[in-house]
Amino acid sequence: QDVPVDAIGQISIELLDFEKRRKAREIFDEIIENTKGIAGINVEIRKVEGGPPTGKNIRLEVTSANYENAFKATKQIRSYFDNNLDGIKDIEDTRPLPGVEWTVNVDREKAGIYNTDVATIGSVIRLVTNGVLVGNFRPDDSEDEIEIRARLPKSDRNIDQLDQLSIETQVGSIPISNIITKSYRDSVPNISKLNGKFAFVVKANTDYGVNTDQKVSEIEQWLSTQQWPEDLKFKFRGADEEQKEAGDFLSKAAIAALALMFIILITQFNSFYQTFLTLFTVILSVFGVMLGILITGQTFSIIMTGTGIVALAGIVVNNAIVFIDTYNTNLKEMKDPIKSVIQTANERFRPILLTTITTIMGLIPMATQITFDFIGRDVLVGGITSSWWVQMSTAIIFGLSFSTILTLILLPTLLVMPYVIKNRKMLKVKNQEPLKPAQEI
Repeated sequence: QDVPVDAIGQISIELLDFEKRRKAREIFDEIIENTKGIAGINVEIRKVEGGPPTGKNIRLEVTSANYENAFKATKQIRSYFDNNLDGIKDIEDTRPLPGVEWTVNVDREKAGIYNTDVATIGSVIRLVTNGVLVGNFRPDDSEDEIEIRARLPKSDRNIDQLDQLSIETQVGSIPISNIITKSYRDSVPNISKLNGKFAFVVKANTDYGVNTDQKVSEIEQWLSTQQWPEDLKFKFRGADEEQKEAGDFLSKAAIAALALMFIILITQFNSFYQTFLTLFTVILSVFGVMLGILITGQTFSIIMTGTGIVALAGIVVNNAIVFIDTYNTNLKEMKDPIKSVIQTANERFRPILLTTITTIMGLIPMATQITFDFIGRDVLVGGITSSWWVQMSTAIIFGLSFSTILTLILLPTLLVMPYVIKNRKMLKVKNQEPLKPAQEI
């Protein structure tokens, strides 16, 4: 998984079955509470991700052709996350950890005066680093060799000790500081590049109950108010990127499904108007889904709610197709559109209502997170797996209910509307005709 650059360890926890323990949120909050008093460490709770890992909820990628620009921008964004953005936690970024890199430069001219060389000086310097290799030893019971190195005691292995070291030359022992100079700079252990540009990522999780999309919009708004170098680019990765890709796919799938429905319906009804009325029920179902989200207080999930809307497109049109097909059959027999639509409503009201009710009743256990175990004869409320389907089932229930009610009211009216409008126009034209002159008596 996506491990922070300053991670020092990981502990895996396996929880008992859902019905035998407290809620995972309570357990995690207790772990955080009991460990926050330990100085020098930050504890993050991460669940095992199934499928392609997306990392933390918010992942803002910063790229630039200039390392300093990318580094400074990442630092500024991290400060905004830490101090000005509420509702987030577990904040981190991928900038290199702060460190110092020491460089030892040898004055070759002075080394030549003392008749010594760089290799000899390097051997002395290694006494305070990783040691001078003396030889190798292989025990009888091992196939691997062990290096034997000579170096100073651990308490003396520091950069200041270089000033205390001496080196043997032909003119005697002289301080090594006469020959070398020390300098330091910020350490950059690794450099991350993406498409040839320097890249850093600022990451964070949202608190319980906080909408990630709202936080992403808030960050985007803040970014637009700041002055950035022209070559600096920002892009949200992780869950936000996956969500946008899923949204694009579902949008294309919905458009393709409606296009196929249109082609099939136009060949069956041979009428653009009746085809439009059939597809109009899909629009009504979307309004029902939005109303359901508003009533239940749920969030709009691109994947689950979006899948529910696409599924509705194939469910709600069935009622309209059956109603219009019966209406066309009655119209051929009765020849009167108004009488035909009244007869159709009498014939199809009960079947449409019953099929809708049975569909909704079948989805209610899924929407209320009730799981029936027929083998174990158990009823589980609020199971882990059932929570996945709440948003999709809620979307189908409210969308189907809203669409069915309006279909039974609007569809009969809209079917005869062209006939009524035509008759009214004819009647109006007839009433406006000039009167014939009265016959003389």
